[in-house]
Amino acid sequence: MVRTDTWVERFLTDQLRRHTGRSPALSEIRSWNKSVPILLGDLISAGLGKVEVLVEYRLPLTSKRADVVLAGVHPRTGEDSYVVVELKQWSDAFPYEDSTELVTVPGVRGGPRQHPASQVEAYCEYLLDFTAALHDTPQAVSGAAYLHNAGQDVALALSGRLPTNYGRLFTGADRGRFAEYLLSRLSTTEGGASAADRLLGSTVEPSRQLLSVAADEIAHREQFVLLDEQAVAYELVLHAVERARAGDTKSVIIVTGGPGSGKSVIALSVMGALAAKGRTVVHATGSRSFTETLRRVTGQKRSKAASLFKYFNSFIAAERNGLDVLILDEAHRIRETSANRWTKAEHRTGRPQLDELISAARTPVFLLDENQVVRPGELGTPRDIRAHAKSLGLGVHEVPLDAQFRCGGSEAYVQWANNLLQLNNGQPYRWVSDGQFQVDVVNSPIELEARLSVARQRGFSARMTAGYCWPWSDPRPDKTLVPDVTIGEWARPWNLKGERAVPGAPPASLWATEPDGFNQIGCVYTAQGFEYDWNGLIFGPDLVWRAGRWVSRREYNKDPDFRSRGRVSDSEFDRLVRNVYKVLLTRGMVGTLLFSTDHETQDFLNSLIRT
Repeated sequence: MVRTDTWVERFLTDQLRRHTGRSPALSEIRSWNKSVPILLGDLISAGLGKVEVLVEYRLPLTSKRADVVLAGVHPRTGEDSYVVVELKQWSDAFPYEDSTELVTVPGVRGGPRQHPASQVEAYCEYLLDFTAALHDTPQAVSGAAYLHNAGQDVALALSGRLPTNYGRLFTGADRGRFAEYLLSRLSTTEGGASAADRLLGSTVEPSRQLLSVAADEIAHREQFVLLDEQAVAYELVLHAVERARAGDTKSVIIVTGGPGSGKSVIALSVMGALAAKGRTVVHATGSRSFTETLRRVTGQKRSKAASLFKYFNSFIAAERNGLDVLILDEAHRIRETSANRWTKAEHRTGRPQLDELISAARTPVFLLDENQVVRPGELGTPRDIRAHAKSLGLGVHEVPLDAQFRCGGSEAYVQWANNLLQLNNGQPYRWVSDGQFQVDVVNSPIELEARLSVARQRGFSARMTAGYCWPWSDPRPDKTLVPDVTIGEWARPWNLKGERAVPGAPPASLWATEPDGFNQIGCVYTAQGFEYDWNGLIFGPDLVWRAGRWVSRREYNKDPDFRSRGRVSDSEFDRLVRNVYKVLLTRGMVGTLLFSTDHETQDFLNSLIRT
């Protein structure tokens, strides 16, 4: 007999709080009450009462959750068998224009949605990619989208997307066929507890970090598995490109998301797909470190690929609509103008950099996080882009990303970091581990370096970063670095300023990726856009805790861009310096160690983290 809706709601709410530390949203509760009892009823009717039902199954190293994973035994092979089920309450849906990967759902806000069969297929592929227990048995996983409120007309309307083993679609009118499908994958006589335990207890293989596969991504056009909003953004870009080519039109796409939400994964996936079609596509950022690293790793296998990576100020004299697509990664670093001291006089026109970038391609794609604006003069916000596009009469498509792939996929840590710095009106609170990410306070920079060294000996990557609170010297005549970052008896140099390596130190752009980068302290300009397993952060005296709030102190900050009050007001400095520490707080994939040079701030951090 099927349990009542009230039981479903209470049980799942309790489990969600226990495993994630948060309460469900009303939309989640409505979804559970409308969908889970129907699925349970179908399972029981099919004689599959012994199957284990894993609701809201969290995909490894991400905050994304599959609606349901059914765990059991395959009726023919006797091996573990898993069916990923995406539940939809839609009663109507039809293809978005002529796309087979995007659908329109009447009455649902937010524009086109990913085809549910594509969504569940991506979940299956992601599960196989990151779950060690499944690496050698891809046949153990299958996937289905179940639109239990929809009729045969919806199934027919969405049939343009052909079914696969990992992604097929059933509606309420297909209830009998859905049961047959489940019976072909799951035994009615064998229990699924052992299979569920093996899945839940499986180790998670290290994620394929963005830069380590950039060469294959561009040169061989291999793609990451994209989930939900990532896949929507990817398909919207490809769709907009083809429409612009066919109809001589132009539109702007804005993709927003926090650290590690997958913006750069989308950028590289789009590049690979468009390159395969022979479209002209260029990637640009405002970060030398990010661009030079991408050029380096792609150039190792195919030197032409490296030329696809440019800077925002590379388009001063670009031909209007000369490119099919311009992908603007880390667009929060767009400047007021592209002009600098090396710009030719004829190009010093005062033209906004945003105008240059929009003009350069039929489909400019902006990927950004406005909470990562860390320098004065950076203005790449959705509001800025929308306003300029509107002034040009261009349409704008926006796709928000709400998943978290950095920080081990820990939503709890990212939220804690935001509140720690009192961003978005949040207030600090004690850190409670969610089992996905580790946070600790160390007593000295000596302990910080020692613990990170141990992590490196165990095969993890690690880096030390700090607020820009110490002078930054050029190398000595003998090419050795000056240990500018001095705290008591401990002293270490900043990373190199330039692109010429010296013995024991890589170029600035490779500090985050070359092993010798561990021996220098990185700043926000070399760390932004990168990730490593263990992150050691030193809070400098430019941001301290006093009387229940953060106090920013400009006099202790050595960043030349922050010195002039005429250029940067005190309130803007306060906002920017907090954003700097937010970026530095969110570089780690496994854990973060914190230390403050200020005793009162150190005591405050200890009160939040140590028991």
